[in-house]
Amino acid sequence: MAGLELLSDQGYRVDGRRAGELRKIQARMGVFAQADGSAYIEQGNTKALAVVYGPHEIRGSRARALPDRALVNCQYSSATFSTGERKRRPHGDRKSCEMGLQLRQTFEAAILTQLHPRSQIDIYVQVLQADGGTYAACVNAATLAVLDAGIPMRDFVCACSAGFVDGTALADLSHVEEAAGGPQLAMALLPASGQIALLEMDARLHEDHLERVLEAAARAARDVHTLLDRVVRQHVREASILLGD
Repeated sequence: MAGLELLSDQGYRVDGRRAGELRKIQARMGVFAQADGSAYIEQGNTKALAVVYGPHEIRGSRARALPDRALVNCQYSSATFSTGERKRRPHGDRKSCEMGLQLRQTFEAAILTQLHPRSQIDIYVQVLQADGGTYAACVNAATLAVLDAGIPMRDFVCACSAGFVDGTALADLSHVEEAAGGPQLAMALLPASGQIALLEMDARLHEDHLERVLEAAARAARDVHTLLDRVVRQHVREASILLGD
């Protein structure tokens, strides 16, 4: 990566975007009829699939049931062919467990779990192609799948990554930008309230620059919300036509 210019003198990134510009996002809801909810999303070249089952009775030991809310179970996996490494990851490896935990924390903050006590909601996310912003793509796909399942939420959960290069905050990092190793963070935002559902940072960043990077991630997450809202409205219109309403 030595010698690669991540930000040109004219303010353009490697892929031609401006600092705060999102990669192209395409998404579909209801891609699997067998699941209660499902969605597929592409953020640039990162592709993720999410399916949701529930709310349903607790599987396994009933001692896991929560008397005042639903149990949210999230599982993450990545396809063997999702990266150039072609490395087989065993189910339940450390990265998958960490991502599953982050997703669970994110959606526990957004789903109205108190409406479904003593039940379970399962969210399964698989990354089909990884090219930066994996966590964000997983969250955005899962949000659409939860909405497709008709599970009540406080708000959309919209996620985006951000980084800091040459004194400039960059939104929605690609794999090349992530691999460069600068300060990076991932944010999941509830856009209506501005509440942060999850914030993770994997490198040190001086506090003088932190606010700019946070604002870049939050602004990008709100842009994601605009796009996801459009996808949901289009899906509802299509469903209404099929039902003859």
